[in-house]
Formats: sequence, structure tokens, C-alpha cells
Amino acid sequence: MRRILVLLLACAAAVFAVPATGAHAATAHRPVVFVHGYTGSASNWVTAESLFRSAGYSSSELFAYEYNSYGSNITNAQGLAAFVSQVKARTGWSQVDIVNHSMGGLVSLWYLKQLGGASSVAHLASLAGANHGTTSAGACLVFVTCQQMYPGSAFILTLSAGDETPGGTVYRTWYSPCDGVIIPYTSTALSGATNTYVPCENHLTYLTDTVVLSQVRSFVSS
Repeated sequence: MRRILVLLLACAAAVFAVPATGAHAATAHRPVVFVHGYTGSASNWVTAESLFRSAGYSSSELFAYEYNSYGSNITNAQGLAAFVSQVKARTGWSQVDIVNHSMGGLVSLWYLKQLGGASSVAHLASLAGANHGTTSAGACLVFVTCQQMYPGSAFILTLSAGDETPGGTVYRTWYSPCDGVIIPYTSTALSGATNTYVPCENHLTYLTDTVVLSQVRSFVSS
């Protein structure tokens, strides 16, 4: 009888030791990780975070990743990988959603495609992402990140080779001819993604346009 009781207690302990994931995670919504662009910061996402909170997201479900705009986007992507792992551990979810802007598109895509991050990302939303590079980066080639962001760089060629939208992640982009920073503006569009044409949007106003940000929120919530 004593042996049976010990076995039952051991089984019960094993059951309760299983970490929460998915719908049984510590938060109600899958966490969202925001990734800013060149020279940006977490403050870029104030409007987006407010919009998400108005839809029921809590502050504990919204995270902003910050990185070095002047170093290497490979290092920045490695930092994003570590950041996502921390978010998953903290919230109990097995996946996150990523929303990026501008050069944040390169950081995010390198993480998903080169570092195996696709399995940890349910949705990727790219606002004016420099996904195939931008000639605007020619103005700051003294920095490694800008060298990597220039069209035709080894970094861009690596990202563009093969499947541009790998894994089970659902991808969507937003791009506009009025961007002014992503040149050509079609650089943002990804093969295999839902590419959303915005008639006229300035590069920075994506961060405050509640119409576009509402579309982003609906997308990652789907």
C-alpha cells in the first residue's frame, strides 16, 4: 500500500510540473514582440502598444526589443533570439508574434530564417521593412548595419535566397510608394507573404497610423 501511495504522489508531481504553453499559458494573449528600425527605440511603439491594450492586451503581453543600430544585424538577430526565449519563458507561451519596422525587418528575418526562429513565431508583421535593402543606406555606410542594409549586400543576398517566408509563420507586410526611406519601396514585399499596398504612407507615420496599426493588431490576433 505504501509503495502504491508513493507512486501516485510521484505521478501527481510529474503532472503538475509540466510548464504551461499555448492556451494554458500565464497570459491570455500570445505575446507580441516589437522590433524598431534604424536609430529607433522602444518608444517608437507607444501608439501601437496603446492600441493593443485597448483591445484587451495587458502590458505583460507586450514587449519591445532594443538593439544596437550601428553594430551588426547578425548580432542583433542573435539578441532577438535570446529576447524571444525570455518572453516565452516569462509568459508560458511556445510562440510569439513579431511586429517590426524598417531595419527591424532585417533583424527579424535573420532570426527566423538563419537562426531557426520560425518555430517560435506565429505571425510576422513588417511595416516598411527594409527586407530587400534600401539605397538610403548609402548615406550611412560607415556603420555595419547600413552596409548590410544596402541592396546587393551579402546579408541581403543571404536573406533573399530560397524561401523568403520559411516555416509555419504567417507573414504580412505593409508598403507604400510615399515611404521615402525604403527605396525602392517594393523592397518590403516578401514572396509568400500577404503584401499590403498602402496608397500613401510616410516611413515614420506607420508608427502612429491607427488604421494600419489596427490592421496589424487584427493580423497577429488571428
